[in-house]
Amino acid sequence: MNKLKLLILVFASFLIFSFVANDYRFVSNGSFKPGESYDYKVKYGFLTIGAADVDVDEKIYSLNGRPCYKVNVQGRTAGLTDMFKVRNTYRSYVDTLAFIPHKFIYSAREKSYKRDQIINFDQTHNEAVKYEKDESKKFDVPNNIQDVISGYYFLRTVDFSKFGIGHTISTPLFFDEELYQMKVRYNGKGTVDTKFGKIKVLKLNPILPKNDLFSGENAIRVWVSDDENRVPIKIEVDFSFGTIDMELKNYKGVKYPFRWYKG
Repeated sequence: MNKLKLLILVFASFLIFSFVANDYRFVSNGSFKPGESYDYKVKYGFLTIGAADVDVDEKIYSLNGRPCYKVNVQGRTAGLTDMFKVRNTYRSYVDTLAFIPHKFIYSAREKSYKRDQIINFDQTHNEAVKYEKDESKKFDVPNNIQDVISGYYFLRTVDFSKFGIGHTISTPLFFDEELYQMKVRYNGKGTVDTKFGKIKVLKLNPILPKNDLFSGENAIRVWVSDDENRVPIKIEVDFSFGTIDMELKNYKGVKYPFRWYKG
């Protein structure tokens, strides 16, 4: 084989490898960094009934040959409701470049009730494998499938302020053996009062399929900081029995300083 043929072969191999190795989308992230942490208080009326912690690990992990954020979300009962001893953990390994999950872990602890679930995502072959109780089950999923955690972080990369009121973002989501089309509608701008001061926000509305748990299509309302962080400051959820509020309590490791103001 002469040098020219060898050069062409090497170049062709490089192109083929590049095509396969880059068979992932690229999503630009300017909203957060490793080490970010948020604590929320959950209230029903004047009563504090729970708390939630959302943390991005300081370390970058490697799964399926891809760099990943490890995101932990922990929810627990508090106050009078802590008699139920609910301690639920959701964990996702989110691709830092494509913002899709490679692994999802769910752990539920509610008094004597226990449930543990792992879902491995093969984003190259559009498959998800769920492991639970020493059993496994495979599912076909769409391109760029999300879990409930990675879907939230993907939405944080979207600058809703560039859209008109009523604009909707949609992405596929897999949770507990079910496929959903996660849709979020932009409802304009506003202001929210917090313990830190007032802050300008974007109003978002996750659109829900009809169900008996939530009260209507607009049952979830989210106020996201109108800045580069794009983090939820306040959330309201209308259940069939009443409305639950979720408010930012503490935070650290944010990429950009929040613009709190008085008045």
